[in-house]
Amino acid sequence: MKPDIHPDYHTITIIMTDGTTYETRSTYGKAGDSMRLEVDRKSHPAWTGGNKQLQDVGQLSRFNKRFANISIGKNPE
Repeated sequence: MKPDIHPDYHTITIIMTDGTTYETRSTYGKAGDSMRLEVDRKSHPAWTGGNKQLQDVGQLSRFNKRFANISIGKNPE
């Protein structure tokens, strides 16, 4: 490995959206800095199961809308 090419790995404080904190090691900022999260597992619907639903507006929804009334029966042989 080449010497002196890796970033400094030090302790920082993470501040969650509800104000709780914990220490971890990171390359973010300088030693002793703090990182305030805007989104975390305590507030994001992906983890909390919130009532917001993702809207499918892609090709799959267009396909399903176009072919919703087609039923596929057994193959006549």
